[in-house]
Amino acid sequence: MNLLIWDFDGTLGYRDSVMEPGAGAWTAALLETVQREAPECPATAEELRPYIRSGFPWHTPELAHPHLDTADTWWAALLPVFERAYEGVGLNHEQALRLARRVRSTYLDPSRWHVFDDTVSALSALAEAGWTHAVLSNHVPELDDLIEALGLTSHFSRVFNSADIGVEKPNPEAFRIALDAVGPHKACWMIGDSYRADVRGAEAVGLPSILVRRLHPDAARFAPTLAEVGGLLS
Repeated sequence: MNLLIWDFDGTLGYRDSVMEPGAGAWTAALLETVQREAPECPATAEELRPYIRSGFPWHTPELAHPHLDTADTWWAALLPVFERAYEGVGLNHEQALRLARRVRSTYLDPSRWHVFDDTVSALSALAEAGWTHAVLSNHVPELDDLIEALGLTSHFSRVFNSADIGVEKPNPEAFRIALDAVGPHKACWMIGDSYRADVRGAEAVGLPSILVRRLHPDAARFAPTLAEVGGLLS
């Protein structure tokens, strides 16, 4: 088997931020929630963003989190992060807690999730060339549901989600879990848009990698679009 392991968010699909272009998925979800639930609060993306630069599992990838073993416990662990952000922009504690509990449904709104224009064609072409696809992503517990809603499920043999396996990229254990599960393979590559999580993480366990979409000067291989990935596989 020849295997390609893909990151998801920012590589294959993305959550839009139509209410605040360029805000980032999490900042946008927090902003959308406050604009809908507390329109009197004049919060901006710039004001919310600093509060979510820590507190997510992927901010401390060196720490495994097997205790966050259900979707509810995973999201509950983030409530203090969201509360902190809302209190930081002026909401009282009760308001902040109420809005924090709504972020989950806002973030998961399927109408906000999209596939990049080059994703399906690239996956299909590479499959025809003999590659099997899997996903390894730092993501929310509902990743499988999002992939299904986007019509991508049939392209992947396995989906490995940090919220399920209890460890985040670039921790080498995340890659080892995926490799052990897929079994023997002739060739295996990691493809993703994060130099730190995808490229450095893969290289730490001896996997070749391709950085996509976001250039980094230290990446040995870079494809600005997924259409160019096939030409780099060797």
